[in-house]
Amino acid sequence: MPQFAAQMLALADDEYDKANGSNGNSRFGAYLAVNAGDLHDDGDPLRPLDFAHAVWRIATSPVMSPGYVRIRPDLNGLALITTGEDYDQIALRIDVPLHHQVLAHRPATRPEDWRRDPWHISTDRWLRLVERDLDRPALLLTATLYVPVPQHVLIAPSGARPGPAMTRQAKQMIRNLVEHANANAHLVADLVGGGR
Repeated sequence: MPQFAAQMLALADDEYDKANGSNGNSRFGAYLAVNAGDLHDDGDPLRPLDFAHAVWRIATSPVMSPGYVRIRPDLNGLALITTGEDYDQIALRIDVPLHHQVLAHRPATRPEDWRRDPWHISTDRWLRLVERDLDRPALLLTATLYVPVPQHVLIAPSGARPGPAMTRQAKQMIRNLVEHANANAHLVADLVGGGR
């Protein structure tokens, strides 16, 4: 299992991808081929924004499980969303579960909180939190961070068909997005510093 550090929210697992590629080269590349219908616009190459959405969706769970992109276990999600007045921009949406102790005032009734996932085995400090059994009231706090993705992070695919060239371009897009997410890991650290 990949090891995360404080300055990491995600990583692209190239080692696992290469070792488990059913096409002999890249497991992610094989998934791109299976999802070829999502990688073109009526036979034309996708716009960079649409290419980013398509390859991120394919590279993450539930499409790939485990994903080519691994998300740090303590996060509830790391996704791409469309933003902007004309829906012509994208941002990272980072969902961070928080324990009640981050609240200035907690409810007097002490409702249930997030709990540690009993099935998650971790050799590092990143604990996966899950909902409690809902047999009594629960207050599950989640902070959602939106981080704009600048245009220079996006790349345009050179073609509309999966193959070695598109796999290289898709991997570069994923690396760019992961790098951008990790460059903003301090925002998550600011939230969870005293709350975990």
